[in-house]
Amino acid sequence: MATVRGQRYLLTVGRWRRSVGVAPQSRVDNKSDFLGKRPHRRHPGILQLPRVRLPQALADTAQLLLLKSSVPNVEKQVQALTNYLWSRHVPVEPEELQSRAVHLEKRFLENPDSPQREEKLRGAVLRALRKTTYHWQELSYNEGLSLVYMAARLDGGFAAVSRAFHEIHAQIPEFQPQTLMDFGSGTGSVTWAAHSIWGQSLREYMCVDSSAAMLDLAEKLLKGGSEYGEPYVPGVFFRQFLPVSPKVQFSVVVSAFSLSELPSKADRAEVVQTLWRKTSDFLILVESGTKAGHRLLMEARDLVLKGREKSPLDPRPGFVFAPCPHELACPQLTASKPLACSFSQAYHPIPFSWNKKPKEEKFSMVILARGSPGEATRWPRITQPVLKRPRHVHCHLCCPDGHVQHAVITARRHGRDLYRCARVSSWGDLLPVITPSELPPSPAEDPPES
Repeated sequence: MATVRGQRYLLTVGRWRRSVGVAPQSRVDNKSDFLGKRPHRRHPGILQLPRVRLPQALADTAQLLLLKSSVPNVEKQVQALTNYLWSRHVPVEPEELQSRAVHLEKRFLENPDSPQREEKLRGAVLRALRKTTYHWQELSYNEGLSLVYMAARLDGGFAAVSRAFHEIHAQIPEFQPQTLMDFGSGTGSVTWAAHSIWGQSLREYMCVDSSAAMLDLAEKLLKGGSEYGEPYVPGVFFRQFLPVSPKVQFSVVVSAFSLSELPSKADRAEVVQTLWRKTSDFLILVESGTKAGHRLLMEARDLVLKGREKSPLDPRPGFVFAPCPHELACPQLTASKPLACSFSQAYHPIPFSWNKKPKEEKFSMVILARGSPGEATRWPRITQPVLKRPRHVHCHLCCPDGHVQHAVITARRHGRDLYRCARVSSWGDLLPVITPSELPPSPAEDPPES
């Protein structure tokens, strides 16, 4: 195997293609012309999208619908809903609640100043639980709240889902899905984002949402604000209940910001298993870029990877397509100080009166695919903003061995190509290097490339 300066810093040619049967291309060392005629800023691991903008027809219709509505204090309601959704936690399970109650009761009994009578003790425990336990509530989307949600989340949700779709499109450009199902479809941002990328091949979009008001709003957005107009995206169907039969599968199945709307772990498990049975190629899960959102995704990821259920109609196993370069436990959650594995996508917001400046959508995602990883190389994922310093670059990497590494890359130690690739890479990109866990820290005093 080729080496560079005695170290095993290898780069690979071409894109990572695993699920379409494309054989991995040859491996070359860091001195070879692996980029061809492409500049370093376009190396194969670049996955970041430029600033995303909603289709003009969608942005115009959203403004029209909000203008025609009679929702009072829209800006305040939008800000309140945005803050609420971002700070939302996972509902506490009954077993956990019972365990907390038992622990509090023991503490009260150990304290001689605490009430000892059963009724007073029960009341003290309940009061303590109310103060220390997150009170999760299900959101009921009527016509007014659906419009507020549209104003608050349509553009950011579109940006996050577009970035997730781009992950597949950039690595497997020949993938041409024909059908898509969106669970918890809301305002229909998934349909618009999928149409922007795969509109030439997609012939059916199934939007599932329990809120009739939200489905009506999504349909109006497709028809320019009218109930009877011609839809901008053809082949879109709406229903309120998730189809459970595994007989009909979809090329792409999406759940964006919907797992957090389910009231219990059992409900989430049932939905994820159903979504996986309905998946023929890719299952895409997106949640807020918080620790709560990330935990929900890792829970779903582990359920699919470790699940024993085998559908007789599709026995193919699942693997992680992105963002994890492995199927091991998430190192971000097992660290002494757990962190959310999140990404950021810049976008132009809908130009409401309060939306004038470009924004960033922070989100977490996991993309599961049917098949097996095969022999293709898995490159490490950049999990934090890249810090560019004179003559060296700091990269935080999630590596194929299941560990997180802080790599300091210089031209002198790691070669000019790898250094320049790292320097032009961004948060969320892949770094095209094999065995990144063997990258030693590089001193900051190394001279720049010549």
